[in-house]
Amino acid sequence: MTARERDVGTPRLSWWHAVLLGVLALAAALAAGHLVAGFISVNASPYLAVGNGAIDLTPTWLKDYAVRTFGVYDKIVLLGGMAVVLVLVSALAGLASRRRPLPGLTVIAVFGLVGVLAVAVRPDLDVVAVLAPLASLGIGVGVFAWLHRLGLARAGARDAEESTTEPSRRVVLLAGAGVALGAGVAGAGGQLLTRTKDAASSRAAIGRLVPAQRAPAIPADADFAKLGTPTFLTPNENFYRVDTALTVPQLRAEDWSLRLHGMVERELTVDYADIRDRPLVERTITMTCVSNEVGGEYVSTANFIGIDLGDLLREAGIQRGAEQVFSTSVDGYTAGSPVAAALDRDRGAMLAIGMNGEPLPLEHGFPARLVIPGLYGYVSATKWVTDLEITTWDARRPYWLERNWAREAPIKTQSRIDTPKGFDSVPAGTVRVAGIAWAQHTGIEKVEVRLDKGPWQEAELTREVNLDTWRMWWAELDVPAGSHQVVCRATDKSGHTQTDERMGTVPDGATGWHVITFTAA
Repeated sequence: MTARERDVGTPRLSWWHAVLLGVLALAAALAAGHLVAGFISVNASPYLAVGNGAIDLTPTWLKDYAVRTFGVYDKIVLLGGMAVVLVLVSALAGLASRRRPLPGLTVIAVFGLVGVLAVAVRPDLDVVAVLAPLASLGIGVGVFAWLHRLGLARAGARDAEESTTEPSRRVVLLAGAGVALGAGVAGAGGQLLTRTKDAASSRAAIGRLVPAQRAPAIPADADFAKLGTPTFLTPNENFYRVDTALTVPQLRAEDWSLRLHGMVERELTVDYADIRDRPLVERTITMTCVSNEVGGEYVSTANFIGIDLGDLLREAGIQRGAEQVFSTSVDGYTAGSPVAAALDRDRGAMLAIGMNGEPLPLEHGFPARLVIPGLYGYVSATKWVTDLEITTWDARRPYWLERNWAREAPIKTQSRIDTPKGFDSVPAGTVRVAGIAWAQHTGIEKVEVRLDKGPWQEAELTREVNLDTWRMWWAELDVPAGSHQVVCRATDKSGHTQTDERMGTVPDGATGWHVITFTAA
């Protein structure tokens, strides 16, 4: 007898019942995993663990595209895309199981095993964390099998003209509604448990940070904000954010500690109270992301508050031959910074706990992060940092080095036009062009602008705050009616003028002149 012949007369689920069955089993599985993760760590949630794994496995070019295209919403796009795929696959698994549950159970088992693997390989999770994806697997299989059995029994009863011994339509609907409600309660419970461990109340209890050594006051003419440039100091809520964290790590100040070990004379462990008890310093620093395209927005400036990183390293005693400060975040992210840059007193590397007078915002590294001026963030700015290992480049390979980015990444001299915007329409005649330029730890000497193919014209610069911060500029151009292009270039204090050769961000930062097109009428 063939399978087709065996299926003749076998009850089967309606297509909408089958789709709902798959989606409800998925919701129950993910909610159960999230609830268990609430007791362990939010990153143990199978959905997030798989998302983090997807980020780790994503090719560099695709990550760069995501950051460039979606900006701070890149992770939302990833999670949303994952949700759509999961729902579609679950619906198809339900449709494939209209007569027998095996196809759907197989899909759930595969999903569950992927979740277990994603959690098991996370460097920031203990072995107990696999309980979350195992809960997902168990609940998913159980719910699917139960609802399938009820639905199939109901279908058989319907075909037999409402046998009173089989579940009624109302019972089946109530079962589905119960699963949906249970999934919602479990998911909300997991989220609530996660929030009980969050860092917001811990951060709020700290209050404002008052450094013993304040940064020099920002002069009134440090920006040309009235002419269209950013303000000199970037408000915390506007400071750019690029990182690999799907969810903002929740680490309370009272639970945080930093271990300093490796090629040192004496291992150190400091906690938040230890840092606050030291004389805090404040430094004005411009940070730039290596993913910043020419003319991009991933550059910001803040007053960072913390302690001198070099002093902490010297306290531990750096051994001869040490090359790298291998830093690890609470979520397992790693970065490698040159020991020489961390120890350079003129550079002023920091273990920062504050930003613009406040404790670090959660998304910017609370309780503590690294800030090493003059280097792109992926080698200098580990957020939520909990471990510093002094080592060599050969001994440890940080996250981005494994993905073929440059080992040492000094920030390149760059400039950007902020006004007029690309494709703006402005009155013909005198047009004011304004923007920013940066060459951290070298300093900006001059900025020039050019209209179409005309001569270069030197722009007016703001007062310099220090070598590690950006400078704003403006110039007036005589613009006739029509379509035009304006371009800018910066020269730093070493005499280097930024090249017009366009290069992408990989492996060590973009190059090229920023060009905009606008219309004068």
